[in-house]
Amino acid sequence: MREVLERVERWLAAGERVALATVVRTWRSAPRPAGAALAVGPGGEVVGSVSGGCVEGAVYELAGQVLADGVPVLQRYGVSDGDAFAVGLTCGGELDVFVERLDRSNANLVRAATASVRAGEAVAVATVVDAPEPGAPGRHLLVWPDRCAGSLGSERLDAAVTDDARGLLDAGASGLVRLGADGERRRDELAVFVASHAPPARMLVYGAIDTAAAVARLGSFLGFRVTVCDARPVFTTPARFPHADEVVVRRPHRHLREEVAAGRVDARTVVCVLTHDPESDVPLLEVALRSPAGYVGAMGSRRTHEARLAGLRAAGLGPGELARLSSPIGLDLGARTPEETAVSIVAEVTALRWGGSGARLGSTAGRIHHERDATG
Repeated sequence: MREVLERVERWLAAGERVALATVVRTWRSAPRPAGAALAVGPGGEVVGSVSGGCVEGAVYELAGQVLADGVPVLQRYGVSDGDAFAVGLTCGGELDVFVERLDRSNANLVRAATASVRAGEAVAVATVVDAPEPGAPGRHLLVWPDRCAGSLGSERLDAAVTDDARGLLDAGASGLVRLGADGERRRDELAVFVASHAPPARMLVYGAIDTAAAVARLGSFLGFRVTVCDARPVFTTPARFPHADEVVVRRPHRHLREEVAAGRVDARTVVCVLTHDPESDVPLLEVALRSPAGYVGAMGSRRTHEARLAGLRAAGLGPGELARLSSPIGLDLGARTPEETAVSIVAEVTALRWGGSGARLGSTAGRIHHERDATG
């Protein structure tokens, strides 16, 4: 999305008009999540994607229409659609796409949103995508943790959407919010899509071993901001971990305690304990399991795991806290090499994030793509 925003910003700065198509809702096996976007520039150039190819041609045509007449359109694409713009998805899913025209009147808001994304500052873009009032679709409100810009039409509506947008922003989620035309909670005639642009989720990897280098590489590939930490300076060097955003020489439990105290650990944070040292594992896991981190995993044998549990119980952790620990870390892939082990670890992180079972898709039935409920 950052690439799309930056290209749109450049087009608007040159005084051009741009069509922006955004996925605002999906069902079943839709190929892209809510928030995926495609922009069509003044010369017909395209950046981004809303479906990975399934409906790009139809969305491109619709974008041309919106560029010409300036009227926003909320269009559904799915296997049962039959009109000129609604083409079938080969994956069998459905998605709603909102297409709007951006011009000089939106340039300041786009510039502000892009600057925040570029600086790693959390910002949500709220857009009216469906409303009984003809002129309402396409109105925007930017929401930061501490301020707002723009308006969706009224102070009450802005206040209600701001509350919901900040909740979604905290979770790093995008979603559709339904309210009354003036922000009433028990009505749903107005639909606002909130696109969250949160800083990258963090992956904290403790233990400067070969598996940590592979985990850091995959974590970076998946979009995490990766930190590798170990108390041994001879092993903990940027040269050994070129894919990490940060390499820290520090006792792991002290580093994590400081990160928690500074508010840099949240529900999206992944903590991977790869140290293989019971003396350091227990104090580190004690901090991790009492933190807001969304995932805590520890490498080691089943015997090591039992010893860790005994130490953590002695430290006062209860059943609920211990249940959060993924140990031995990763999914059962039969992994042998550091790279294969890293795949099993990030596979488990992905499965827990989206609610997947970790089973072979060929042996399961039902939907393929899972997603968190981010709707209001």
